[in-house]
Amino acid sequence: MIADGTLENLAAKYFTDSFSLTYDDIEDGVYGEDEEAAGDHCIGLVTDVGQVDDKSFNQSAWEGAQAGAEAAGASVDYIETQDAKDYANNIGMFADAGCEIIVTVGFGMGEATIEAAANYPDVYFIGVDQFQGEEIANVVGLMFPEDKAGFLAGALAASLSETGVIAAVLGTNLVPPVQAFGAGYANGAAHINPDIEVIKTYHPGGFDIAFTDPEWGGTTARQAMDSGADVVFGAGGKTGNGALIEVAGEAGAFCIGVDTDQWDTVPEAHPCLVTSAMKLITPGVADLIVGFAEGNEATGNSYGSVGLASHHDLDSSVSQEIQDMIAALDAALMDGSQSTGYSFGDE
Repeated sequence: MIADGTLENLAAKYFTDSFSLTYDDIEDGVYGEDEEAAGDHCIGLVTDVGQVDDKSFNQSAWEGAQAGAEAAGASVDYIETQDAKDYANNIGMFADAGCEIIVTVGFGMGEATIEAAANYPDVYFIGVDQFQGEEIANVVGLMFPEDKAGFLAGALAASLSETGVIAAVLGTNLVPPVQAFGAGYANGAAHINPDIEVIKTYHPGGFDIAFTDPEWGGTTARQAMDSGADVVFGAGGKTGNGALIEVAGEAGAFCIGVDTDQWDTVPEAHPCLVTSAMKLITPGVADLIVGFAEGNEATGNSYGSVGLASHHDLDSSVSQEIQDMIAALDAALMDGSQSTGYSFGDE
């Protein structure tokens, strides 16, 4: 448990405007004296810039932390990062509070996570979308082959397009997984139709805005549709969600979500949502937490699964022939007989 007076010192040391977790939250919540589990396994999650209910990336990781905590009999809470400069402080808040597991979400937090791992060798860090170039005893990177999910999404988009023009509205290209989604999407579309036009647009901002700008996402999707795109892939947190919602208002257009099955998280997109390019973040995070709790902690890089979500109400728009083709492509990508044509750093 946390010693008397420690909470006040931590709040004074670390509190900034980035926090949704406050002194009172800690005192009354996961770290309260009545929370026996906190003495065994206390789990903290630090979001990438944005909110834990972003209906996409951060939310998927948070749901995984919750599931892992429940399975491990642990307590869990989160800090929402509002500015990238606060990554280290936000991580430090949980580490100094005695958490044994800290989940850090997003490529941008990679450096801060490695530094924290050196400063807190008894804390186990799970870095979502953080590739580990060398193995560190208390760090694991949860990685995904986003290019494969993007490739399947692009193949579906090209198969459905009647105009021969499709689009992708993406977060910043400073993030390799976003690059992989975008490149995979374009290459998957070209695999089906070499003459397809792909309007691929990355958000021009940095980590502080690129994934939390639904207005830009909507405007960019509208510009793409005005240029003939009839299928739009939105991949960029709330920015991508803005694109999906904009497409939903266009009769006859399709949209494709990202990270999770966005049918469940962005109901406004139901009229156009034909699938989502999923990274199975929730089970990936949960499994790593449970592994640690059972004494089988992973290090280095742990690779999660990807795939396309159901077509839901638009199932009738996707012929059986197309569904069979996508299934065959998926199998070929998994066994290595089909390449996405993407290599790290291509974009």
